[in-house]
Amino acid sequence: MTETKNNNGLKVLAGLLGVVLLGTIIYTVSLYQDKKKTTMALTQEKQLVVDDLNSLKSEYDKAILESNATNEELVTARDNIAKYIDSVKTMKADISSLSRYRRQVAVLTKERESLLKRVDSLTQSNTLIAMQRDSTYVELEKQTVFNDSLVVQNTQLADVVEKGSALNLSKFTVDAVRERGSGKMVSTQRAKATDKFKICFTVADNVIAQAGDREFFMEVLDPQGNVLGESYSKSTDSGASVTYSKGTNFYYENRSLDVCDYINKPAGEFQKGNYMVNVYDDKLKLLGTSKFTLK
Repeated sequence: MTETKNNNGLKVLAGLLGVVLLGTIIYTVSLYQDKKKTTMALTQEKQLVVDDLNSLKSEYDKAILESNATNEELVTARDNIAKYIDSVKTMKADISSLSRYRRQVAVLTKERESLLKRVDSLTQSNTLIAMQRDSTYVELEKQTVFNDSLVVQNTQLADVVEKGSALNLSKFTVDAVRERGSGKMVSTQRAKATDKFKICFTVADNVIAQAGDREFFMEVLDPQGNVLGESYSKSTDSGASVTYSKGTNFYYENRSLDVCDYINKPAGEFQKGNYMVNVYDDKLKLLGTSKFTLK
């Protein structure tokens, strides 16, 4: 009787232990399944964070490529996101860390929107400045062309005025003369009888020429080509030069003016042969040439 009761107690105890063991196994399996699901969910959430960060990085890459000039703020933001991506990939996934990175993704998204708006504003401003610069450049080019045209016109006008204001001769004569005892001068063609050369010319009227004192230069060449007289020299800034026999001064008042001067004979007598007389203005422009012969 006692053994039967003991056997029944053992059976009950074994049954209870079996129930407990089965419950423990079921609980353990349930915990494993929950952990597995949690780990999978955390891994998926971690990948979503990485995907969001990669998307942000791609948008920064695109903005940097489209920017005409390197924007340091965009580059810095892009590099920071690359660091976050590396951190998320290497971290041990847990709810706390993932929540923190989720919040950081939201902050980075707002920062991106703000940065892109500023970059877009700067791009538009730079485009406007470039358009204004190009417009200004075109206007400057037009003004330069116009100024160059004015310079050419002024230069041409100055040349015309200079040429138009130059004095010219309307008449030019040379006489070999001898002086009588009474002082009267008579023409001659004989070398021995010649005392002087009388050189006369008429300066034509010119209303645009500057009135005032003028000096013309007379060059007399003997039959050997030598310059008669004191043989003065005259040069200009342009490099022109002439050796002349005598300078003659007169006052010009824009009206036709007759001028006469004399070249005295050298030591001894005038030589027989062909003579030539040239008259130059104060810029050494040749105004007239006359030739004559003494017998």
